[in-house]
Amino acid sequence: MRRTVALAGNPNVGKSTVFNALTGSRQHTGNWSGKTVACAEGRLRGGGLTLTDLPGTYSLRAHSEEERAAREFLVSGQACAVVLVADAGCLERSLILALQVLEVQKNAILCLNLMDEAAKKGIEIDAAALERELGIPVIPCAARQGKGLHELEAAIRRAAAGENETHPTAIRYPAMDEDLTEEQRDDIATAAAALRAEEIALTCVRQPECACARDDRADDVILSRRFGVPLMLLLLAGVFYITLFGANVPSEWLSTHLLALGTPFAGALAKLGLPPFFVSMLTDGLWRVLATVVSVMLPPMAIFFPLFTLLEDAGYLPRVAFQLDHAFQCARASGKQSLTMCMGFGCNACGVSGCRIIDSPRERLIAILTNSFAPCNGRFPLLIFLCSVFFAGSAAGGAMLLTGVIAASVGLTLLMSRILSATVLHGEAVSFALELPPYRMPQVGRVIVRSVRDRTLFVLARAAAVAAPAGVLIWILANVQIGNTAILSHITAFLDPAARVFGIDGVILLAFILGFPANELVMPLIVMGYLSSGTIASGVDFASFRALLLANGWTVQTALCTLVLTVAHAPCSTTCLTILRETRSAKWTLAAVLIPAGIGLALCILIHCMFTPTG
Repeated sequence: MRRTVALAGNPNVGKSTVFNALTGSRQHTGNWSGKTVACAEGRLRGGGLTLTDLPGTYSLRAHSEEERAAREFLVSGQACAVVLVADAGCLERSLILALQVLEVQKNAILCLNLMDEAAKKGIEIDAAALERELGIPVIPCAARQGKGLHELEAAIRRAAAGENETHPTAIRYPAMDEDLTEEQRDDIATAAAALRAEEIALTCVRQPECACARDDRADDVILSRRFGVPLMLLLLAGVFYITLFGANVPSEWLSTHLLALGTPFAGALAKLGLPPFFVSMLTDGLWRVLATVVSVMLPPMAIFFPLFTLLEDAGYLPRVAFQLDHAFQCARASGKQSLTMCMGFGCNACGVSGCRIIDSPRERLIAILTNSFAPCNGRFPLLIFLCSVFFAGSAAGGAMLLTGVIAASVGLTLLMSRILSATVLHGEAVSFALELPPYRMPQVGRVIVRSVRDRTLFVLARAAAVAAPAGVLIWILANVQIGNTAILSHITAFLDPAARVFGIDGVILLAFILGFPANELVMPLIVMGYLSSGTIASGVDFASFRALLLANGWTVQTALCTLVLTVAHAPCSTTCLTILRETRSAKWTLAAVLIPAGIGLALCILIHCMFTPTG
């Protein structure tokens, strides 16, 4: 029978670092049965035990999906022991959860992590006294430096074997009136746990008054009304700038070399005896589309996700949520939606998955339905072209215009959140505890490896899975003819009258429709449609692209409507599948498609009317 030990703790206490250090590469991520909450499992070094990393939670009495999943796992008895990971620098806060866990799992160990950071702040903890107060083993640890891990592993093995002698402390609860609601009872119980945690901390912790002075001074500037928002915009703009312009060279290199592989690939297929029709379909269709998606998506994600994770590890992202909380509260949405919106700028599928951090089901659904208003990295190539080449004519002007487009997308997110909260998802915003963790120096190497492995490659694999068959379909439409005219041309001609209502043409409309598998396909599809080419365009140069568009009747109105549709249109297939998985509702998935698409088309009609002379 498999023996399992659970890891529990607050967010930002280094729980994942402890888990990774104890399991190394022997781990995998999945979902609990019947839930969308992700769990990580790994084999303890040396074998014999399985470690399950529970979602970070502040209390077992809270109501988010992650916190319910953590409580159910502990109550179910699946774990023979539990490791409580606590932040030595904020012990009192960590003890609230520890005391609640000890009520449902007596066989426990307290991993007193981040002892190095506590020491830098002059915080001293009497581990022996803490053991006596809690009645369980306490292991001081600094997981990032590898200190205390051997002692922790030994304690885990003793706990799993039932060799640790534990006498867990009990929370002293006041008498409760029978008329109290369940929520009121939970609040009283949590307050009792907090009071007991405070008593233990006063007994075991010696802390100078200036322990958090450095972080407080930084927050006085970073969270100030005068400097906070400008600093946030400047920092996020820097991340976008590095992502967008830093990806150009590797993207071009990947495109050149991946597309070059099409020739030997075609030769190999021909040697297998495949007819020329199928050889061309697999090389000019499947391979070219797949190579285009990989070359466009991989570099921006490989830059954006590590940068985003570095800000997260440094303790800055919770402060972004704090800054934007008021705006989202005015929209009657959750302040945490600001974090999921930022994730959407990298990938909307990741942004939708990130909405799990929002406790309220109503506010979580609002965040899911509006996440696609944040342009993902697949839309940035066309946005960059339209802003910097078609409109501004220079990189500096394009950067300013692109910043305005991003700001407009945030405005659309807030506006639609407010409309949804006032109509079909009406209700008051739910308060939440927003922790401001201490500032830390992130571990760059581990962040890069973790971001590339867990985010970049994961999203890229899902995008490639839908882009490959899409390449076959696009090739067939462009190469199979009816009456000496390709099916693709017939479709664009059919769509053209309807497209003109929205200020665009049939080629642009079809490009957005066929770009459903991956947003990266829209720009090369436009080129492919205008050239009437049988293969998807490769090596799209901005200067030649502009000339091609002007030759095919593009005006300022056409470019502006295309810009609007690039920001507001139906999410890609990967995002739609993620929405369906998260909401478990075809109705809300359809709503997530229709809302941004409807807003984008409505704005295009408005622009078309403004540019069309009357009388």
